[in-house]
Amino acid sequence: MEQVTITIGGKSVSCDKGTTLYELSRTYQDAYRYPIIVGRCDGVIQELYHEVVDGTQVEFCTTEEKDGTRAYIRGMSMLLLKAIYSVLPRERIGKVTLEYSLDSGYFCRIHEKQTEDGKEGGAYWLDKISLKAIEDRMRQYVEEDIRFQKEIIPTREAKKLFHELGMEKKSMLCEYRRNSRMTVYRLGGFIDYYYGAMPYSTGILKHFSLQLFEDGLVFITPRRSNPLVLPEFKPSMKLYRTMQQTNEWGEKLHVSSVGELNREIVNGGITELMLTQEALHEKRIGDIAEEIANRGSRIVTIAGPSSSGKTTFSYRLSTQLKTLGLRPHPIGLDDYFVNREDTPKRPDGQYNYECLEALDVKGLNEDLNRLLRGEEVQLPTYNFITGMREYNKAPLQLDKDEILVIEGIHGLNDKLTYSIPSDEKYKIYISALTTLNLDNHNRIPTTEARMIRRIIRDARTRGNSARKTISMWSGVREGENANIFPFQEQADAMFNSALIYELAAMKLYADPVLFQVPKDCPEYSEAQRLLKFLDYFLPVDPHAVPLNSILREFIGGGILLD
Repeated sequence: MEQVTITIGGKSVSCDKGTTLYELSRTYQDAYRYPIIVGRCDGVIQELYHEVVDGTQVEFCTTEEKDGTRAYIRGMSMLLLKAIYSVLPRERIGKVTLEYSLDSGYFCRIHEKQTEDGKEGGAYWLDKISLKAIEDRMRQYVEEDIRFQKEIIPTREAKKLFHELGMEKKSMLCEYRRNSRMTVYRLGGFIDYYYGAMPYSTGILKHFSLQLFEDGLVFITPRRSNPLVLPEFKPSMKLYRTMQQTNEWGEKLHVSSVGELNREIVNGGITELMLTQEALHEKRIGDIAEEIANRGSRIVTIAGPSSSGKTTFSYRLSTQLKTLGLRPHPIGLDDYFVNREDTPKRPDGQYNYECLEALDVKGLNEDLNRLLRGEEVQLPTYNFITGMREYNKAPLQLDKDEILVIEGIHGLNDKLTYSIPSDEKYKIYISALTTLNLDNHNRIPTTEARMIRRIIRDARTRGNSARKTISMWSGVREGENANIFPFQEQADAMFNSALIYELAAMKLYADPVLFQVPKDCPEYSEAQRLLKFLDYFLPVDPHAVPLNSILREFIGGGILLD
């Protein structure tokens, strides 16, 4: 048998030509704490079916790693769909939509079949008995350890296949694909398409649970931090309602999938779609401003994860507040950093500017209370060069029609403004919560657009490479998980800054910087994944993006920040 030489863990290994990653993974599994689910060959994620070739550098990904987690979720999605169509009455079941993540679960909705006059069927309401039957069938498939069989077919045949299966959004996705071939998967008799690598077989999908939720269900899987333990499902109902509102917008605009978005671009409807989306944003911002005015709140705090568009939102909210006769005054939380010598440090010795202790919370509360009492206050300015606070601003004194607007990651945490009565505060949570999906079974994570926003902005305004931004992203997410997400349910209002068209508009900016990521670095596989993902979108001329859009905060050329 002909031999090939590959590299695993920095060591050269000889194996038979045609050896798969699966065969190698069985040999090396004992060296890993968690199950191996996919591999990485020369920086590119590959399924375990993949045959290694001479000179390949091989790495394995377990369920503890982000690429492994993604494969686990995709496998779980197909497992769930196969069980649903196997257990529930086929004469009643129409489409099944896997819509978005919610806490530790992924929200799914089962729809009745279309009526005879072609109208969309409503929600199919599950009971506990049916839900248990679905979960039992899934566990049966796990015990049977069924292979995920991969098949590559011409895209035109995939389009026809999904049309015949009633998967119209998948069929539409195929219509605008440049690639002449497409991958489909078979699990027993069930056929589907999934974006990204799949597990080798169902046997690895041992850890999950199903739970009824609202008019659908959630499937719950372990978090990366503990891949063998199921977390408790504790959803934010405010977040759920915000996601549902965005979902309804997409359905009303007939653009809830990438194929439908591409259709609008091709047919010349993108300008109207942009203006409609921006109008929906403006209406929501106006509603929040009216609520603030009606409540008589004197302090508004705005918080959200990275690249949510907080700065542009603050400007647009201030404009709406002015139309109601109020005069907003911004307070920069960064100016309340403690002096650098007093700043807490992370375990690696770096300064931790994201923790609450990095701020002079006591001084902030003293200043806020004095301002609310009508006193004159000189606010600080933090000098990032010297690491010291300075007092060089003109003193501030609030009139009765003036309110304070505070933007920062701790804005939802009551410890930040502990001395301010709750009726004086109005807290806003903002994030880019995309509900646009590739199709009914391939959801787009809500972090995807934020990450691409950050990559574009960092390259444009800070001179950072995509490689650097990608390398920092996990640390950014850790800060969000600690300082923002636990407090989102305490918000008085939530604003979803996601725009249906934004990924198509960002494509022309993102592609060049992502292609610059070198092949020999750890960030290469993530850059390639994002490039492949953006390939599903037809590009939109970014000059058509309205000049006051939140998206302008990232692509530039706006009238509010530039």
